[in-house]
Amino acid sequence: MENESYLTAVALAYREGQIAPKVVAKGRGLIAQEIIKRAKETGIYVHESSELVALLMQVNLDDRIPPQLYLAVAELLAWLYKLEQGKATLTANSLNKKITQKILEN
Repeated sequence: MENESYLTAVALAYREGQIAPKVVAKGRGLIAQEIIKRAKETGIYVHESSELVALLMQVNLDDRIPPQLYLAVAELLAWLYKLEQGKATLTANSLNKKITQKILEN
């Protein structure tokens, strides 16, 4: 894990029927640690993608993610769905590469 004082975390929430996921929590340092801790305690998957987190940190709380990040976040959500179904074929590292590629395409 990176130096905890530089740790950043963003929590997204998405419900079926919504236009796009929303940023429901974000922070650095101790706040990021708490976001990650609470997510893990409640069984929410925590994925590390520094490029995606850096971009999501720029989104205001309770705002939807910008259209430029739709494909990158969709890759993550699709992978999580497959992971939950036991059908994920990508590793987390491979997923990070795909997410970075989607970010760079926009």
